Amino acid sequence: MNRKIALIALLLAFPPIARADSQWLLDKCTLTYHVDHPLHHVEGVSSSARGKGVCQAGQCQFLIAVPVKSFNSDDSNRDLHMLQITRGAMYPMVVVRTEVPESELNSSTIHANLQVQFAGQTADYKDVPFQLSRTGKDVHLTGSIPAKCSDFKIDPPKLLTMPIKNDIPVVVDATWSPSD
Repeated sequence: MNRKIALIALLLAFPPIARADSQWLLDKCTLTYHVDHPLHHVEGVSSSARGKGVCQAGQCQFLIAVPVKSFNSDDSNRDLHMLQITRGAMYPMVVVRTEVPESELNSSTIHANLQVQFAGQTADYKDVPFQLSRTGKDVHLTGSIPAKCSDFKIDPPKLLTMPIKNDIPVVVDATWSPSD
């Protein structure tokens, strides 16, 4: 009995130890890739991303996953070609992982280190800035991942023998909600 009282006293004395881990769910997310070619600019948009975040001991790990086939550029032939060159049948998901200090979720800007898995390759992006704002308990995040075709060993596709630019930035617009 004395052990139980001592344990309860210890837990009350150190509430962070007794506190449950915080968890986050990706409520809304739009990912938009941008491709530039000498003849035109193309955007592909997906709103099919799913994600989860878990905070423990002051560190938060977040994961976002989105099907490659969910990106739509308003040209079905272009979208099919994108699936082919990115090896979408073999690697059907784009997965983004990051870890940030929990305290940064209360700031207006974070600089995240991202690990992106796409087209069978993994690329790391350091110190990527994202803007944060809060509405109630929700956190709204916007920013751009500075992806390149070469990061994922993708030969830039060509139109009329001219390749697209190597840069394929992906704009992220996401709202995370705490899961209680």
